[in-house]
Amino acid sequence: MAELQIVDIYYPDREQILHAVDILKNGGVIVYPTDTIYGLAADILNKEAVLKIFKIKKVSKQKLLSLIFSDLKGIADWAHIPNGAFRLMRRVLPGQYTFILPASKELPKSIVQKRTTMGVRVPDSEVVRRLIDELGRPLLSSSVPKGADDYFTDPGEIAERYNHEIDLILDGGIMPTLPSTVVDFTVDPPEILREGAGDVNALF
Repeated sequence: MAELQIVDIYYPDREQILHAVDILKNGGVIVYPTDTIYGLAADILNKEAVLKIFKIKKVSKQKLLSLIFSDLKGIADWAHIPNGAFRLMRRVLPGQYTFILPASKELPKSIVQKRTTMGVRVPDSEVVRRLIDELGRPLLSSSVPKGADDYFTDPGEIAERYNHEIDLILDGGIMPTLPSTVVDFTVDPPEILREGAGDVNALF
């Protein structure tokens, strides 16, 4: 049964964050509010939890997932950042963008599976910052699936749909429907794959 807890998105309670991190460390899957839509997350180092994400998403291990960071510092340990990408990321992050970068060889085999690229996000979200800082590493994350191109905005609906597949939902209220803007830095010149909540004009 999914546990649902109301969270203050600006001043999340530390005990609540620690509870969520404990669930992550023990192989659980959580749903959490970002600066765009709700995210579905697992501990990147827990193979069973990673497999749960793929099962919930009903996708193969080749499907692009994202690593969520609290800041820019640790990204280079998990992905290769071209110079142009780093300058841009430093300017617009934290923010409503996902950057596709060449994957590092340091990525756990449970998520790599011959993967050559990885999405990277640094959301402007206090809940995200607290979760990652307490966990001590990035979250493996994706959107909560609703349909081909649709997203859940109501945590109550998420609880109803995934009641037996998700361990904890941090309820930050009704969220907007726009996902992040996606920029692919594995091609030259970089390509905008999806126009979302992040201002495209800020990228140029």
